[in-house]
Amino acid sequence: MSDKPVIVYGASGYTGRLICEYLREYHVPFVAAGRDEDKLTSSMAANVPGIETADHEVVQVEHTTAALTELFAGASVVLNTVGPFSRFGPEVVEACLAAGAHYTDTTGEQDWVMACDKKYGADFAAAGLLLSPGLAQMYTTGEIAAEVALETPGLDTLDIAVFWGGSPTVASTQTILFNAALSDAHYLEQNAYVPFDPEAGHYHLNIPGQHEVALALPWGGTSHPVWYRRDPRVANVKALGGVFNRGLMLAVPQIVAGAIQATEGMAVEEKYAALAATASQVMSEMPPRENPRVNKSMDSVHASGPLGRKHVVIHGKENYKQTGLLQAYAAYSLLQQAPKRVGFASGCQAFGHRELLGQLLAFGLVQTPVITTA
Repeated sequence: MSDKPVIVYGASGYTGRLICEYLREYHVPFVAAGRDEDKLTSSMAANVPGIETADHEVVQVEHTTAALTELFAGASVVLNTVGPFSRFGPEVVEACLAAGAHYTDTTGEQDWVMACDKKYGADFAAAGLLLSPGLAQMYTTGEIAAEVALETPGLDTLDIAVFWGGSPTVASTQTILFNAALSDAHYLEQNAYVPFDPEAGHYHLNIPGQHEVALALPWGGTSHPVWYRRDPRVANVKALGGVFNRGLMLAVPQIVAGAIQATEGMAVEEKYAALAATASQVMSEMPPRENPRVNKSMDSVHASGPLGRKHVVIHGKENYKQTGLLQAYAAYSLLQQAPKRVGFASGCQAFGHRELLGQLLAFGLVQTPVITTA
C-alpha cells in the first residue's frame, strides 16, 4: 500500500523518468515503481535532475493484478508507461479499478485505446474514476490542435498529420511493430471505424514548415478516431503520422513487412517474443536526452464542414518531454479537482484542451498555435 498519492509505473524507462522529473517540478509526491528496484534507483539518480529534492520512494512490484492492486491501494493516480499496452496494460487497469485509482498511460496503440473504451470505460465511469489512455505528445498535442479548430461550430471532418524528429525509444519501436503486425489501423468515416488499406504504402503530404513533401503512414491509426467516435461535433477523422527522417520512413514498411512474414503462423506469445527481438535490432539502446535542435514536433489539423474551413498547426520540441509534462500535469490536476469527464476520456476531454495547451506553452515546449480560417 502506498502513502504517496501518485504512482509512476515503469519509472525507470525513458518516458517514466521524464514524468518523475515534471512531478518534482509540480511538487507532487510519487512512487517510482517497476519490476527492478536496482534499475529504478540508479535511473532516478542518474536521469532525473534534482531527484534528491523530490518527495518520492522507489518500490519494486511484480506485474500481476494482485501485486499491483496492493501497491496502488491508497494512491489516487497511476501513470502507466509499461508497454506494449495491449500486452501489459490489462493488469494495470484492473488493479487501478480494484484500488480506486485514476488511470492514465502513454500508449500509441489504437487497439489498446479501443479496448479501454469497450472493456473498462463503463466500470471506471461507475466508480467515478478516469481512464485516459494515450495521454502523450504522440496524439494529445494533435488533439489540442483539433479542439482549437473545433471551437468554430459546424466543422465535422478532421484531417490530422502528426510528425516527430529524432529517434524513437526502445518501447516506441516495439509499439510500431506490434501495431503493424498484430492489429489493423482504422480511421473514422461517418462515425464508424474503417480499416486503412494495409497495401497502400506511403502517403505523401504537404506539411507546414518545409518545402519537401513528407512521407506518412497510418501509424497504427492513432488515438484520434477513438476519442471522437461518439463526439456529436465530428463525423470523420483520418490521421497520419511520420518522422522527419525520410530514410527511416522509407525503411519502416520494409521492416514491418519482414516482421509480419517472420511471425506468420506463430502463437500470440511467440509473436510478441519475435517482434520484440526484431525491435531490438532496430533500436536496442535508450536514446540520449532530447535535443531541441533535433527533437521537434509538428501537429497539423485541417478541420472542415459543409461551409467552413480551419487549419491549426502547433510546432513544438522535445516530444517525450511533452509527454512527461502532460502526464505530470494530469496527476497534479487530479489531486486537486475531479476531471471534466470520468470513465474513458482523452486528455482534452478530461482536463480541457486550453488547459493542456497552457501548460505546454508555460514550460516552453510548444509555440502558440498558428490558425488559418478560410
